[in-house]
Amino acid sequence: MTMEFTDLANYKLLFFGKIPSTQTYAQNLIARNGASDHTAVVAAAQSAGRGRYRRTWVSHHGNLYVSFIFHSPVRDARISYAAAVAVAESLISFGANARIKWPNDIMVDGRKISGILIEYLKDFVIVGIGVNITSNPRVAAAYTTTRLNKYSRANAMDVLGAVMRNLDKWRDADFSHVRTRWMALADGLNKNVMYRGVAAQLMGIDENGAVILSHDGERILGYGDEIQML
Repeated sequence: MTMEFTDLANYKLLFFGKIPSTQTYAQNLIARNGASDHTAVVAAAQSAGRGRYRRTWVSHHGNLYVSFIFHSPVRDARISYAAAVAVAESLISFGANARIKWPNDIMVDGRKISGILIEYLKDFVIVGIGVNITSNPRVAAAYTTTRLNKYSRANAMDVLGAVMRNLDKWRDADFSHVRTRWMALADGLNKNVMYRGVAAQLMGIDENGAVILSHDGERILGYGDEIQML
């Protein structure tokens, strides 16, 4: 069953008890010309949730799974940073010491608590966000996770409301402010990453959202999937 609300923080909210993927639903909505700006597709659970590189996102009840649809006629690398700051700020407001791992994984105490997936289709951008609230997947020892209820009594709707408010705040902010806040919250600055198969230091991001790297004293601007965290 779908429930629709039109007056929640200026968003059109579509809520599902369980669907395969909020991200896929948002894509289908856009493909059939049924999407509008400021739409949020929310599911209590997903049967086929996914993250970057189509990795499986374990999606049990109690956590937040939402895909936001925003009008975006051009691709803009800066939206990824605004979304990361928005989610981190939301979790900080609930008492979690959130940090951002490039490009937009949200970490608490060195463990992943939230992931963000940015995809474009037609004249829209889809910002998919998953937040572990009451459960977190058990994965390999090298990839540890955590959940919000270790730090707060907030539920999924509490977090959704905070994320919506912060998304509007940081998407509308001048990118210089987004950049400053992202840098303040970034976990991994001045550490090594892989850039096109070569180790380089992650120094920050520039005014256009490109990643600033340093390799053998040379300043390099990198983008997206060219960079891998170690």
